[in-house]
Amino acid sequence: MIRLVALASVATLSLAACSAPPPEPADAPTEPVAPTSPVEPGAPVSTAEKLTAQGFGPLRIGMTRAEVEAALGADSDPEAVGGPDPESCDMFRPARAPEGVLVMIENGVLTSVWVSRNTAVETDRALNVGDSAAEVKRVYGPAADVIPHKYAEAPAEYITVWATTDHEGAAARGLTYEIGPDGRVESIAGGGPSIQYVEGCA
Repeated sequence: MIRLVALASVATLSLAACSAPPPEPADAPTEPVAPTSPVEPGAPVSTAEKLTAQGFGPLRIGMTRAEVEAALGADSDPEAVGGPDPESCDMFRPARAPEGVLVMIENGVLTSVWVSRNTAVETDRALNVGDSAAEVKRVYGPAADVIPHKYAEAPAEYITVWATTDHEGAAARGLTYEIGPDGRVESIAGGGPSIQYVEGCA
């Protein structure tokens, strides 16, 4: 994401050109890179934010629940059951997150972010709920790891793409696309090993 640009040294100009501004370095970018604007406290996150292996919007895998709530608000539906044992695993939509975006908190730490029922939220590869499995596989190529769906027959399946060589430890990061019986993405999870859970916190 961060591009380091080495500035070339500029040769001494002749006296006739002293009044002219110095030339642009040869390898300077033609357009400035706009800095990422911080999310204002209390502001809802736009669906333009991308779901990645590292999180979504201001959410980053590894945050505490308190940090998640400070970033996007508390549970929008505190009466809903997010898991059989919320102290060890809980899923909920933060109040300022887009519809269909859920966070998974395990033992007080954010381990993954999930999106379903919202075709506007996309991944950093511009993939959305509703896209075909063929498109997901085309985008990722041989990096896509495909396994059969636990409850539905083919073409239902899971497509996982890891951003790290570690797939099980705390540092593991990836994205899983759940493909439904119609061959299209039903949900997407980004984060750590919990992206492989097929029943949420159940």
